[in-house]
This record gives sequence, structure tokens and C-alpha cells, in this order.
Amino acid sequence: MASYKVWVKPGSEQSFLYGNHVLKSGLGRITESTAQYQGVVVYSMADVPLGFGVAAKSTQECRKVDPLAIVVFHQADVGEYVRNEDTLT
Repeated sequence: MASYKVWVKPGSEQSFLYGNHVLKSGLGRITESTAQYQGVVVYSMADVPLGFGVAAKSTQECRKVDPLAIVVFHQADVGEYVRNEDTLT
């Protein structure tokens, strides 16, 4: 079970699945006491796992940061297989 989780809003799910970072405006929820640079599992608001990332901001920082600031750095997502299907052996 993942210790640190981030939930993204429905409008930001596709952006994350295309390999983009999560912005504050797309952040639905974040696990309390998540530290900066902590690994996180990214979920949809319906609790569907979408991928992995690294927290760019701590939970405390997320509360007061600009809406266009990056809060989760993209690492991997479930859409990568589809995007890279041609090159996989």
C-alpha cells in the first residue's frame, strides 16, 4: 500500500496520462504530511491508479502555491504503453 498519494481532478487526468506534470490547479487531494521530493502514487478522484510521480511541493506548500505551479513531477503513467507500443519488443 502506498504511503503517499495524490488525487488529480478529472480535467487533469488526461494531461498526466500524456506525460505532463500535475499543476496545483489539477490537484484534487494530497496525503497529509507529504514531504517535498517524496515519491507518490497518482490516482484519479475515483481512486483509479494512473501512475507515479515525485512531489514537487510539500502538502503545506501546496496550500499556498500559485495555481500554475507544478506540484507533482511526472515519472510514469499507464498511458506509456500505448504511446510507446511501436518501439516495445
